[in-house]
Amino acid sequence: MLRALCFILLSFIISSCGVKQTPSINKVNINQNWKFKVVKANVANDSWEQVSLPHTPKIEPMVVNDQWQGDAIYEKTLDISPTWKDKKVFIRFEAAMSHAQVWLNDTKLGEHLGGYLPFTYDLTDLISETKPNIIKVKLSNLDNPIIGPKPLNKLDFNTYGGLYRDVNLIIKDRLYITDEMQANKVASGGIFVTYPKVSVKTSTINVKTHIANDYKQSKDFTLKQKVYFNNELVAETSDDSLSLQANDNHQYNQILNIENAHLWSPNSPNLYQLSTEIYLGDELVEQKNTRIGIRKFEFNAKHKLLINGEKTFLRGVNRHQEYPHVGYATSAQADYRDAVKIKSAGFDYVRLSHYPHSKAFMDAADELGLVLIDAILGWQYYLENPEFKQQIINTCHDLIRRDRNHASVLAWECSLNESWMPEPFIADLHRAVKLEDPTGFSAGWQLGYDLYLQARQHRQKHYEVPTQPYNVSEYGDWEYYAQNAGLNQDSWSDLKEEERTSRQLLSAGEARLLQQARNLQEAHNDNLSFPAFADGYWVMFDYNRGYADDLESSGIMSLYRLPKYSYYFYQSQRSPQIKSDKFDSGPMVFIASEWNGHSSNNVRVFSNADEVELWLNNTLIAKQKPTQNKLSSHLNHPPFEFAMQQFKPGQLKAKAFIDGELVAEHSVTTAGEPAGIKLSIDISGQLPAVGVKDVVFAYAQLVDSKGNLVHTNGEEIHFSTTGDIEIVYSSDSLTEQGKAAVLLRIGESLKGGTIQASSSALNIKSSPLQFENLSN
Repeated sequence: MLRALCFILLSFIISSCGVKQTPSINKVNINQNWKFKVVKANVANDSWEQVSLPHTPKIEPMVVNDQWQGDAIYEKTLDISPTWKDKKVFIRFEAAMSHAQVWLNDTKLGEHLGGYLPFTYDLTDLISETKPNIIKVKLSNLDNPIIGPKPLNKLDFNTYGGLYRDVNLIIKDRLYITDEMQANKVASGGIFVTYPKVSVKTSTINVKTHIANDYKQSKDFTLKQKVYFNNELVAETSDDSLSLQANDNHQYNQILNIENAHLWSPNSPNLYQLSTEIYLGDELVEQKNTRIGIRKFEFNAKHKLLINGEKTFLRGVNRHQEYPHVGYATSAQADYRDAVKIKSAGFDYVRLSHYPHSKAFMDAADELGLVLIDAILGWQYYLENPEFKQQIINTCHDLIRRDRNHASVLAWECSLNESWMPEPFIADLHRAVKLEDPTGFSAGWQLGYDLYLQARQHRQKHYEVPTQPYNVSEYGDWEYYAQNAGLNQDSWSDLKEEERTSRQLLSAGEARLLQQARNLQEAHNDNLSFPAFADGYWVMFDYNRGYADDLESSGIMSLYRLPKYSYYFYQSQRSPQIKSDKFDSGPMVFIASEWNGHSSNNVRVFSNADEVELWLNNTLIAKQKPTQNKLSSHLNHPPFEFAMQQFKPGQLKAKAFIDGELVAEHSVTTAGEPAGIKLSIDISGQLPAVGVKDVVFAYAQLVDSKGNLVHTNGEEIHFSTTGDIEIVYSSDSLTEQGKAAVLLRIGESLKGGTIQASSSALNIKSSPLQFENLSN
């Protein structure tokens, strides 16, 4: 809502500056009213299903061990306005899994390989004026050796299917800014922004704009760049006249200087709005807005990362974009909530493993201050085949074209992760990065890239002192799970003891969740003793694996985005001085205990404070500084460990102090029997959104008669809804640490929408929660 108001205000400001607004510039979302059917044995059945996008061909169970694969057809009748007759009309698919063939009426527009990046077709000369215009998409998500990665039955993650991101019609004047994907030009197409000079005093913005003239005669025009900060115009180019011949295209280069620049960094993610405008005479025929952040990534002689000249270590995490049940078919709001959770957990960096994630997530990273390593699809699969290699190189080009203007992108991982690639192919991929983004960094898990990404399990067997910037790309999972370096993860041999692994479900119990947190502490502490500029824990959220019959549960949050103890360990590593109203931040303290008869008497407390007091039933146990040992020698904020003589029921309370001042408190109370249910909706910075197929989590927490949290596992909770709120898969869910979760899909209205939870076995139920009353 806030961002929408800002856009409206910006439009008003632009209008007040003398811009003649024109209805000829349009982006029409066409996510609604598609027909869908599955093709079986190369014959499509006659039963069409009415769907809207984002769409997945199958709603999956929580554990996906039989993901749908096959061919499917989507069709939609386009609503073509008569006012578009003399305009350019394009259709842009933000993603389609994974081999797409597209037709308009009887004309095949083309084919696209790869399920994660956009593709665009020009419909202008193919639109019929006498009959309905039907767009048809045939999709196959079957294993494809040219696309990769491994076949699904050997793959360690799921790729799902369908038209799972937006589809838009884009209507433009015949003199227009090109689409960066459709133009298919190296370091060109659309708008490309770089920063030749970055300083607070004066920064320089270089804007390259690729324009095409589809008129039958040359055109004189004005190309104007305007830069806004907090809706205030801070720089603009002059009104120099330009000319472009008929049926020609050209990339124009323009420079703007920004005085008293607000630079982008993880702790200060300042963003500007660049407005690119084309005028024919005094008529505005196109306006394109690009959100940008002025920043400089570089490395010093010791391979330390400098952001705007300041030495920075990036504590990060890997993310899979999967949601339960709907796979990749999530909303922009759901992606934003994921980003808020990652930032709230104390991370400033995300490796987008192992494929391109949505633009919505990258927009959120720009806004929240998450540095990204942006990756192409690849995992433990290489094919010595010219078509395969060209597909991978093409994907690298397309990835950079889509994402090059994001302030958050540190490097391009144009590398097939954990896939042994020959040196000439690595050189080709590195060259592709430099062609598309001459000032950007390439990254890969083998030598030959600007940045070297090495997983901790590989380091333990193959470490050499790095001679280039070094990133611990993954850690904390595999080295506690198996005895090998992790290049054959579909093999079940050499596994370690189950109670020692980092793969612990939220329902695994206090002891195993503490073990996971101990593993992560040990591994992160170890990483800090190496010359790395960043490390990325594997992984943020539990996720499904194509070849396995269980969840990969090394996440610091569950598949349903509920935190484990490890979440609070990482949160404690962030400085208490960092504060934001967009995510959890500032001083924190957390007691990692259920405090019942099965709890450890060695109570672990996570905090970023100087000292912590632990109280039991209002009696002070001890006031301590962080516990120093070999597992914490390099940590910013080691955990506090309190030795309790014995368990006594009641309330444990932790009080955190900085410079003697109380800054945070947390308490845990021995719970009685479940006597009630408290409901909540996961908002995480974004209220449920209507009309966009938003998906949100609802949580039912068991409480005793005094309102204390009950940590019981395996209790069945039944959910029910009213209004235009849909439970996506099942109305029944089992508690983990006393909390049950379901995924909800939001319809066209929140009015009258409620959710309620009950347990027939416990004979308890919640009060209805009303969606209209939710707030941030």
